[in-house]
Amino acid sequence: MSQPAPTSAAPSTNYRWIVCALLFFATTINYIDRQILALIKPILDEQLHWTNEQFGLTNAFFQLSYAVSLLIFGWVVDRFGTKIGYAASIAAWSVAALGHALVTTISGFYVARVALGLGEGGNFPSAIKAVALWFPKRERATATAIFNSGTNVGAIIAPLLVPPIALAFGWHWAFIFAGIAGFIWLFFWGPFYNVPEKIKATNAAELEHIRSDHDDTSRDGEKISWLSLLGYRQTWAFVVAKALTDPVWWFFLTWLPDFFKQTRHLDIKASGYMLSTIYGLATVLSIAAGLIIGRLVKSGWSVTRARKTGMIIFACGVLPIVFVKDVGDWSAVLLIGLACAAHQAWSANLFTTASDMFPKRAVASVVGLGGMAGSGLGFAFPIFAGQLLDRFKAQDNISGGYAVLFAFCAGAYLLAFALQHLLAPKFEMVELKAA
Repeated sequence: MSQPAPTSAAPSTNYRWIVCALLFFATTINYIDRQILALIKPILDEQLHWTNEQFGLTNAFFQLSYAVSLLIFGWVVDRFGTKIGYAASIAAWSVAALGHALVTTISGFYVARVALGLGEGGNFPSAIKAVALWFPKRERATATAIFNSGTNVGAIIAPLLVPPIALAFGWHWAFIFAGIAGFIWLFFWGPFYNVPEKIKATNAAELEHIRSDHDDTSRDGEKISWLSLLGYRQTWAFVVAKALTDPVWWFFLTWLPDFFKQTRHLDIKASGYMLSTIYGLATVLSIAAGLIIGRLVKSGWSVTRARKTGMIIFACGVLPIVFVKDVGDWSAVLLIGLACAAHQAWSANLFTTASDMFPKRAVASVVGLGGMAGSGLGFAFPIFAGQLLDRFKAQDNISGGYAVLFAFCAGAYLLAFALQHLLAPKFEMVELKAA
């Protein structure tokens, strides 16, 4: 399928970028919530006396419930629309964040993380669906990179805010503030978001710009069976790539504070600046990568050529992380920052492949299936990581355990790229069969 030519004139209104900003702030809050537990782990180590395996189980329970939630919200968003689906999701995860403040035991954290995972599953299916509804294909990589950078911004802000709050007021207040932030966002979501046709601030020029692909006239809220999507190899191309690479990002979010503490003997204040630097690098580089891919598409490259060129480069960008344990502190920061940037750029392009290959009414369901697969392996990986680190710690060689885990991270993306290419040599729109 040939790439549609860009419209000659820019739209006179740009409300779609306001939508993108809403998605960005929601994703930022989402990732602050996810980071809090990892950042306060040194405090909880002294209070709960848990092992690495028990900490890994806490995160595994989150991943398991998140996988289920992705599947549910993928269907909910495609069935009832992005506005309702996203509002339900962020309300649920904000309540769950507040609930963490009441926890006093390890088992209590298991329950709290399950509740948080059940709420957070609506974030990415809703955001990707909103991008598909509000942006033509040639702008989706840029829009996705911008809102997806909220994962990095949240990870930048969290190490700077959470430790001071936890040390000054108690760790409970970090969760309370995060929950309140979610409800503040919800206050703006209701009046400012809807499908393009229902927003008065958009004019005919912007609506024409949004619809300029001319290859998909479906609308938000149309029904699609997610089970039927499993019959398409393009679905599996997305699912397999998510399954292999999502656990790597979860590993970074969950274990990097502990990595700096255990191998570099840095407390939560000292490592906080390093973590913020890592995710700051990831934010800048991943947005730049999204802009470059978007520019390639606008300049005449096919969607397939632009996406695949970027994704193979990003997959190679993670490889240097195998040298992390053998370098100094700030060299390690640079290598991990490069790997995180490569992941985020990879992830943004991977998300856009869902809207490249599927009509808008199916996008959230496809993203939900892929996210469920990523969280499914994400459930097993923190358990494995905790057991491995406990084993190496008993041998007084915890750095060796992290070396094994970083080696897995380095190779996951090239394997994912190869399998995705076999399943979907071209990112072309699927003709869904009638129900």
